[in-house]
Formats: sequence, structure tokens, C-alpha cells
Amino acid sequence: MTLDYYIADVFTNQRFAGAQVAVFPKADDLNDQQMAQIANELNLPETVFVSNPKAGKTARKMRIFSPLTEVDFAGHPIIATAFVLAESGEIELKDGVTSFELEQNVGAIEVNVSSENGKTSFVQFTRKVSSVIDRFTPSDIDISEFLSISPNEIDHKKYSSRLVSCGFPYLVVPVWNYETVRNAKFNLTAWNHSSGPQSAAQEILLFSPKTAFQDSNFNVRLLGPNIGIHSDPPVGSAIPAFASYLCSFDFTQFGTHTFRVDRGDVDHRRSVIDVEMDHKVESALNLRIGGEAVMVAEGKMQISDN
Repeated sequence: MTLDYYIADVFTNQRFAGAQVAVFPKADDLNDQQMAQIANELNLPETVFVSNPKAGKTARKMRIFSPLTEVDFAGHPIIATAFVLAESGEIELKDGVTSFELEQNVGAIEVNVSSENGKTSFVQFTRKVSSVIDRFTPSDIDISEFLSISPNEIDHKKYSSRLVSCGFPYLVVPVWNYETVRNAKFNLTAWNHSSGPQSAAQEILLFSPKTAFQDSNFNVRLLGPNIGIHSDPPVGSAIPAFASYLCSFDFTQFGTHTFRVDRGDVDHRRSVIDVEMDHKVESALNLRIGGEAVMVAEGKMQISDN
């Protein structure tokens, strides 16, 4: 069996930036073992396998695999999959905006693809999330030690550290400066001796409201015991928790807010994520998350039928 596949860089308009995602747009005949083997072979952060369980319909089923396991939800693969389906002709683009559904293991997700002259210019998906927020977190001293930063670099005036979960818990930590986010290093020994492991969070979302770029409002980075000390992994899955975090402060007024989040820097696969959120009285938060993408490679893979 021979299958076509594509590799896209997402949340960027530059090749060799953003996050790398491989997409197999016609993976109906693959089983779970084959998907896992292919993802391990490509060794990219995420590989997507698309099927069309309702032939002739625009809805598509997508399964996401890391090199180690299947992933129930991730934001970057949505952008990559919609982009690849549009660019490869699997989804017919209309003038302006084309809407369709991508179904992940967590359920169906509405996707809008904007196009100009038949080429994809922007992809946005919609999510409605509920969050659980806990203000009981490790102390500033503990946080500073396991992030290898000074306690004075933690913002406890406008913001404060909070535990936020929209299904997966994060310890969200605000700091004053962009440089602090970039220079932080996770210290596993300090983490194990702190109250951090007693919380449900295994990942820390470190952010600054200052960035080195004029096209974004926040710089964010993920760190934690399961993330390499020099790694700067994609943050798309953490955006619902970050938006919920912002809405947990009284100064965030009710209404629709738009902002841009960047991750990385010019030398480390910088991503830019567009976020719209409808902050209302009800607990559920409507989110629209979007970004650009570029095609980097396309190829064919030979796959054993056994």
C-alpha cells in the first residue's frame, strides 16, 4: 500500500518555523498499529491520519499520534489538517470562507478556512471549553527554584500564579519580562522537593505580557518534568487554559477579546497563534483559535499490508 503524505509548518507563514505536523489525507485503510509505526518512523511531534467515514461529505475523522502515543486533542494538527486538505484538493474551497468539521477523539470541531485566489490564507477552529481554576499554587520561592528564575521576576501585582484545567491541568505562571520566559530552565530536583508534584499539573505554562515582536501580545512557553530542559514545545493545546486563566481576573471585562500569543523566537521555530474569546457570565468559554500555515514537503510512504 502506498499513501501520500504532506508536512506543514503551522502557526507561521515562514517555512522551517512554527510547529511541524505530518498529514496523511487518505488513511482510511490504516489500522492503529500502522498509524503508530508511521508516527514513530516520521518522528515529528504530531502525525495526523485522516479518513472520510461518510463518503461525499465534507466532514473528516482525524487521528493524531505522537511518536509514542495517540493524542485525543491538539490544536496544531487541526490547522495542519485543514490546510493540507484544502491545498491538496481534498476539500473544495469556496470564495472567502469554507466551513467543515474535523472530528477528533474528543468530538467534532468546526473549522473555517479563508482563501484568496484559491490558496489558503488562514485557518481557524472553534471550541467551547469549561475550566476549573485553583488559586492554591506552590509559593513564589518554590516556583522560582524549579524554573531557575528570581522570585522578583514573577508578576504578583496584575496577575498571579494559578492552576487551570480545561481537561488537562497547567500551572500558569506570569513573569514581567520576555527574557525571563526565554531563559527559564526546569529544575527537576527543585520540583520534586516543592509542593508542585502535589498539584495535578505536570506542565507549567510560563508567560510574559511583553514580547520582542510587535505582532503578538503574549510570549508563552511550556516547561515541566516530562519536557526536555532545552525544549520549547508547541503550545496550541494549552491555549484554552491560558484564555480561561485570563478570564479568571476581574479586570478582564465581559465581551469579545482578541489577542495573539507567540512561542519560541526567530531562532527556535517561532509560532504566532490568533485567539478570539467570548468572555460572558456563563462558565463556558467560546474560543476561536487560528493561524497561518505553509507546506514544507510532500511524499509517498510504502506501508506493509500486514
